[in-house]
This record gives sequence, structure tokens and C-alpha cells, in this order.
Amino acid sequence: MGVRINGRDVVLSLISAINENKAWLSEIDGAIGDGDHGVNMAKGFNMAKEKVDDAGETLSEQLKSLGMILVSNIGGAMGPIYGTFFMRMAKPIEGKYEIDENDFKSMLESALEGVKKRGQAEVGDKTLVDTLEPATKAFAESVEKGLSFKEALDKMVETAKKGMESTKDLVAKKGRSSRLGDRSKGTIDAGAASCYIILKTLAESIEKTL
Repeated sequence: MGVRINGRDVVLSLISAINENKAWLSEIDGAIGDGDHGVNMAKGFNMAKEKVDDAGETLSEQLKSLGMILVSNIGGAMGPIYGTFFMRMAKPIEGKYEIDENDFKSMLESALEGVKKRGQAEVGDKTLVDTLEPATKAFAESVEKGLSFKEALDKMVETAKKGMESTKDLVAKKGRSSRLGDRSKGTIDAGAASCYIILKTLAESIEKTL
């Protein structure tokens, strides 16, 4: 049995979460990157806020709108990667007003496939894939074991947090921080952190309807 999701509310929750964590995301990015991850993410998400009333009612329409805005307006690698993330997430649920755990599993798997293809990254490269791939697998395994939607979401968030934290001990292999070599160790990857925030917020938004 699916649950009716208000796409507008979900995207507004995501925008709020990115704004709340903007300073922290830029701070951890500053340790090995340009220090603008939080600022850039907030800029793109706040642009999406202006379009949220026109984007449509379904979660798919809202996520697709958010993704297109991020692709068009955030510079560097993160705009195309997160744009792909949300647009690919929207695809399996086109036209649906209700989603269930199998729909959300398809959304995660579609997003993961798109992000890996776009960013050419694997687990261990110190990117958001270190958060997204284990979280996606944990959710899928939970569904296959017959756990409830809420239990699977909780497992996803728990695993996403571990994935994010694992990037602290990794050497960056992608992006500008890869030039630092071993000096990129010792700090969490900003993309892995923003991905954790996004997955946690999505879970919380859906759980409110369960």
C-alpha cells in the first residue's frame, strides 16, 4: 500500500535542511576544497524555492524541477551531479501520487546509477557515492527482507551516516581535492555530507506520512 506524498512539502524540507547546514557544509569543504559547497547548494536550492509553487503536485514533478534548476544554476561538478540525482530519482515515479517502499527503492537505485555514470565515481573515491551506494543497498536489502517502509528508511539513514563518516579516512580520488593526495585524509567529504542530509530529510518527510 502506497502513501500519498506532497512533493512540494518534501522539496521545501530539503531546501530548509540545506540552508540550515550551509555553513557546516562550506566549512568541511574548506578543509580540502574551495569552501563553497554549502553556499552553492543553498543558492541552487533557494532558486528552486521560487519555482516550487509552479512545479506540479507530485513528488516526481517537484524533484524533476529541483534537478533541472541545480543542473542549470550550480557551477562546478555538484550542479550536474545533484541535478542528475534528483532527475533520476523522479523518473521511476512519474505520474504517481502515492509511493511505496518498492517505488522508493527504484528511486534510490535510479539516482545511484545516474550519479555514478555522471561523476565516474565508485565507493572509496571520497565522494557522495560513499554515502549513497551503501544507503541504497541497505534500503533495498531491508525491503527484500520484508521490513516496513519506515524500518527500511531508518536503516538507510543509519547506513548513510556511516558512509558519510567513512570518507574521513579516505584519500580523495575525484575533483580538486584529489590533488592533495594523502593530505585529503582526516576530513569528511562535503558531497558525502550533503548527500546524508538529503537522504535523512527525504526519510523524515516520508515518515511523517506513514
